[in-house]
Amino acid sequence: MLSIGSLGRTAGVKVPTIRYYEEIGLLPEAERSAGNQRLFNLRSLHRLRFIRHARDLGFPLDAIRDLLSLSDRPEQSCAAADTIARAQLAEVEARIARLNALKAELERMLAQCAGGTVRDCRVIEVLGDHASCAAPHHGHPDIGKGT
Repeated sequence: MLSIGSLGRTAGVKVPTIRYYEEIGLLPEAERSAGNQRLFNLRSLHRLRFIRHARDLGFPLDAIRDLLSLSDRPEQSCAAADTIARAQLAEVEARIARLNALKAELERMLAQCAGGTVRDCRVIEVLGDHASCAAPHHGHPDIGKGT
């Protein structure tokens, strides 16, 4: 059995995150010691590593919940897991496209800057007037994405 601190160190996850995952049902409720300390078994460690790896790959918590549910029933077809992974891949590809658009806009902004004074600075001008941008790129690709 592992204490919450040992579980966190072993899985590379902070203690508050473990508590949160337990609270929202991604991790089963831990057993308790006589002193009321949480005690986790190896199954919880494997599950937490699964969650962490899925988060590292950018999966949202709802998708992870679905993947965990699928992993609890290994006799099922993996079609649902493939669908979830394909949706995540599409999200990553969309994020890359947005990042490429942001990169291109920043490169264009810098290329047009003459390096004179702030009064004539193209960077300041473009940031002050979104209409000066070459293409739409509404916001940072990760804002509002729960990442």
